[in-house]
Amino acid sequence: MAMTRHDRVGQPPLMLASNILVWISAVIVMGILSYFLSLNNNQGDHIIYEEVIAVLTVAFFLAAFFLHAYPGYILLFNLIFSYLWLVAVAFTASDFSHSHSNLLYTVEAFSFIAFFALFFNVVYDWHLGYRGATTTTARV
Repeated sequence: MAMTRHDRVGQPPLMLASNILVWISAVIVMGILSYFLSLNNNQGDHIIYEEVIAVLTVAFFLAAFFLHAYPGYILLFNLIFSYLWLVAVAFTASDFSHSHSNLLYTVEAFSFIAFFALFFNVVYDWHLGYRGATTTTARV
């Protein structure tokens, strides 16, 4: 009897590693942006958006580690967060690229890492979810 994708328990190792990378990147971005927001220098709406996305990512991905979602079910979750991080990358690139602060460059780099890992999650989960979904018919 062959195992179906629903018989597997837990996340595949590549997906788990990618989720850990997303979570660590979000924690780093959240910490640095929290520091800048604590300075209260009126940094604008983009930094607040990026902070909210980082906080939501930390919370939801921490919950996802304990839920052990099956491949294919978390595709929409990864797709939504990848688009949110894509916007965050665009904001950090437009706001911080010409700054002379290493912390702002760090936020930009880890925002890109979070987006890229989420994009990998979408592609990998799409591949796992639809690999066995095709049906074949016998041709006579």
